[in-house]
Amino acid sequence: MRTKNTLTLFAMLIGLFLSSCNHPKNEADAFGNFEADDLILSTEVAGKLLNCNFEEGTTLVKGAEIALVDTVPLVLQLSQMESQQLTILARKQSVQSQIAVVEQQKKNLEVDRARLLNLMKDGAATQKQLDDVAGNLELLNKQMASTKSQELILTGESAVLNTQVAQLQDKLGRCRITSPITGMVLEKYKKTGELVNMGQSLCRMADVSSLNLRVYISGEQLPHLKIGQVVKVMIDDTATQNKQMNGTVTWISSEAEFTPKIIQTKEERVKLVYAVKIKVSNDGSLKIGMPGEIKFLD
Repeated sequence: MRTKNTLTLFAMLIGLFLSSCNHPKNEADAFGNFEADDLILSTEVAGKLLNCNFEEGTTLVKGAEIALVDTVPLVLQLSQMESQQLTILARKQSVQSQIAVVEQQKKNLEVDRARLLNLMKDGAATQKQLDDVAGNLELLNKQMASTKSQELILTGESAVLNTQVAQLQDKLGRCRITSPITGMVLEKYKKTGELVNMGQSLCRMADVSSLNLRVYISGEQLPHLKIGQVVKVMIDDTATQNKQMNGTVTWISSEAEFTPKIIQTKEERVKLVYAVKIKVSNDGSLKIGMPGEIKFLD
């Protein structure tokens, strides 16, 4: 009987030991996958793609020219508009010369009118002569107004043309596509020689110097996390060991959601959880889509 009790006690101890092994103290608090804040680089002008200086997996430096859209059509339009600018400038100079001539004629008539007024005092000039000078002056004033209106029209046309030239120059600059960030090309959508439209995607890229680990926590865990908090991040290093690094909580969802379908069991998928992003500095070992887990630091 004593032997049977001893065996029973021994079995209970083994069960407790195995139970403690199944619930280790180092068990992770949440699981997820790494993702990057990617962006789509698109064209801003339509035309033929002359070159694409990038491939998937290559790292692009911010500001580096990575693609070029054919500039010939825009250069020809710019040349035409520059010729129109010269034509308008020549017409404007001609109008200004006409204004100068009319102004001189007015000055001459003003001198004549002053002379006639003096002569009329002595009775050496008639009222008709004075009226003729006044009529000529009125005619010149109307001619001056008409000529100045032509100058205003040409000034307006020149301003419109200058704006169109500036727009074309801006488009020419946008034909040279540069990398907006320093990052890796994740997907390439266009090749050299293909036609592109305005707003068409060239590639998808992301800064992989740091990645976001998106995990899901329960409502019970939510009070233990806050923005800016440092947590322990673990990834697979070997078949039996994990690699550890620190991460910072940058975002916590304000709304609960059902566990994503990537979770294996239906029981887990129907639970309500909160999405959390942890930013982790990438030493080269982190890859987009790689699984990871976190543990809250005490």
